[in-house]
Amino acid sequence: MNIHEQMELLTRGTLEVLPAGSLEAKLKQAQKEGRPLRVKAGFDPTAPDLHLGHTVLLEKLRQFQHCGHQVVFLIGDFTGTIGDPTGKNETRPPLTHDEVLLNAESYKEQVFKILDPKRTEVRFNSEWLGNLTAADLIRIAGKATVARMLERDDFEKRYKGGQSIAIHEFLYPLVQGYDSVALDADVELGGNDQKFNLLMGRQLQDAYGKAQQVIMTMPLLEGLDGVNKMSKSLGNYVGVAEAPKEQFGKLMSISDELMFKYYELLTDIDMDGVRAMHPMEAKKSLAATIVDRFHGEGAGAEARAGFEAQFTRNEIPDDVPEAVMSAEDGSVWIVHALTQTGLTASNGEAIRMIRQNALSIDGEKVADKDFRLNTGGPYLLKLGKRKFVSLTVS
Repeated sequence: MNIHEQMELLTRGTLEVLPAGSLEAKLKQAQKEGRPLRVKAGFDPTAPDLHLGHTVLLEKLRQFQHCGHQVVFLIGDFTGTIGDPTGKNETRPPLTHDEVLLNAESYKEQVFKILDPKRTEVRFNSEWLGNLTAADLIRIAGKATVARMLERDDFEKRYKGGQSIAIHEFLYPLVQGYDSVALDADVELGGNDQKFNLLMGRQLQDAYGKAQQVIMTMPLLEGLDGVNKMSKSLGNYVGVAEAPKEQFGKLMSISDELMFKYYELLTDIDMDGVRAMHPMEAKKSLAATIVDRFHGEGAGAEARAGFEAQFTRNEIPDDVPEAVMSAEDGSVWIVHALTQTGLTASNGEAIRMIRQNALSIDGEKVADKDFRLNTGGPYLLKLGKRKFVSLTVS
């Protein structure tokens, strides 16, 4: 790909490329020197499972690989044990090193569903950070000032609000920035909430007499609700390891507006072609593309066929899970039935869903939270559009 084509692909969906004009200059320099750029993105494995929000950076890394560049997938096994307050008003609890390593193994399995292993260098920042002496760390700390640290948005807010900031929290941007020194990064990617830390990498590279990296920030991906950042804790996520049926069904629930953002950030499919499609067809195509990525070619088409059979033609799926519950005084309270079969996570959610008219039993709507199922069955419980259970009361 020529420089213009690379720039068009690599800047797609980005929020900022800093400094202005630096990426094009790096690409030209690398072309002149006959070498690939070293493109770094760091991940602190604080949870074992990735969701689509995490893959925004992975998709951009894949695009760099498509342009012929080398990706450094950095696992923050050292920084993950410190705890980073990025985007939060309190310190994120650190993990044990064993927990971090266990999560890191899960990460590696998942990321190679997107990245090309041949163009991916997997590194752990304990390789260099774990060997630093106290004197080394003090020298690194000497490259920045307290005033500079307080420019970071969340630190500034906490300082002005009278909330405590632990000294070790100041060390996090420094050691993350030092990663770029150790890896000779040409480009570093991160979410827009990581901008301060990414710029620290440039500052430290300059202090150590190295060429400064280009900074590229990506937007945070909204979850299925279209409002909040995608998060497992908010329940608005699509997991990388989820079953094809679940991934497809969840993606079909997003708004048309959010669908276009998902296309832009999670694929390199031509946006003009997407906008020319009927929104429903475009959404099905997006869902199938994502399912294919994580489950192999053809899985998306199969998930689409199942979705259309179930919802477009209002058919009941073939793989409805079965459950058995013991009756209490000859019957089972419907709220307990929903929670114990896993259709809802709590009694409160069950009552809320019933009141929202989301429950049907054997095809009939049930809006009474005090409804009871008598001994017998199996009863076909349907909650919302996608959740089914065949329940027998014994």
